[in-house]
Amino acid sequence: MYKLLIRPVLFLFDPEAVHHFTFKCLKFLLNIPFLKHTIKKYYTLNDNHLQTKVFGLTFPSPVGLAAGFDKDALLYNELANFGFGFIEVGTLTPKAQVGNPKKRLFRLKKDQALINRMGFNNRGVDDAITRLKNRTTNSIIGGNIGKNTATTDEHAKADYIYNFKALHDVVDYFVVNVSCPNIGKIEKLQSKDFLMDLLTELKQINATYAKPKPILLKIAPDLNEIQLDEVIEIITTTKTDGVVASNTSITRDGLQTSKVELDAIANGGLSGVPIKHKSTEAIKYLHQKSNGAFPIIGVGGIHSAEDALEKLEAGATLVQVYTGFIYEGPALVKRINKAILKRRSK
Repeated sequence: MYKLLIRPVLFLFDPEAVHHFTFKCLKFLLNIPFLKHTIKKYYTLNDNHLQTKVFGLTFPSPVGLAAGFDKDALLYNELANFGFGFIEVGTLTPKAQVGNPKKRLFRLKKDQALINRMGFNNRGVDDAITRLKNRTTNSIIGGNIGKNTATTDEHAKADYIYNFKALHDVVDYFVVNVSCPNIGKIEKLQSKDFLMDLLTELKQINATYAKPKPILLKIAPDLNEIQLDEVIEIITTTKTDGVVASNTSITRDGLQTSKVELDAIANGGLSGVPIKHKSTEAIKYLHQKSNGAFPIIGVGGIHSAEDALEKLEAGATLVQVYTGFIYEGPALVKRINKAILKRRSK
């Protein structure tokens, strides 16, 4: 029904406007008790065999919602009713910021993809905390953290530390986002020296808490093998808990969308089907080269159950969806969970 009736109507309008409209509708509908129960029963697959234990946490299912969808933790309780085992909020920054000028979100329908240059638009970490304190879902909640666009490279580490300390009591794991292409130059953030320093300090701060939280690093899909080798060295040296592979891509290779249209859109991060292979190859390389030294969350181009299984076969322990959720609808989550359950029962 979603692809035949709902999506064609939604896709007639501006993507960002549709996103906010959908949030308002879901907030209203999922606060009607019988509707919430019906939706949860229809979309959620409850089976202990789906439970996945990693990072010292037990995920109800290995299928999660990637960061960027619920930046401000406005709807995470409601979204959990669609069968997600975990939901990642953010990217959150210390101060609220409006992000890049609109229009900044674009559909590439022929490619089943999106291009975004949102620029970490969010209400600020302290605002999100007010809602994260009111968690009603059993889903695992991750906190994706970044720096404010106006923060200089010299002070970037302080932004990440502020977010980490602020969120520590209200999320279950952290993702350090240094790979978003929409916040200006990020070469310094992705440099080996900066990441070694940042992740080492976050681990030290983490150890001061009675209950330390897992820390993961989110990487770009455009890294070459030398850069991926550096990621392995950084993760193993700093004893960071895992990797999220991957963020959006700055490449435009092999797209069906015309060059004229792409030139009109200009810069931004590409997500969806076109980056599926890149993401999977990065997962495979990290997993094989490190001998499975750390868990990987696989994200990028998952539009079917087969796509998710491909990520798991490549070495991912968990998977996340975003663009696929928009193009395929909420039933995608249950299809993936069914396929994983069937795979595990063999």
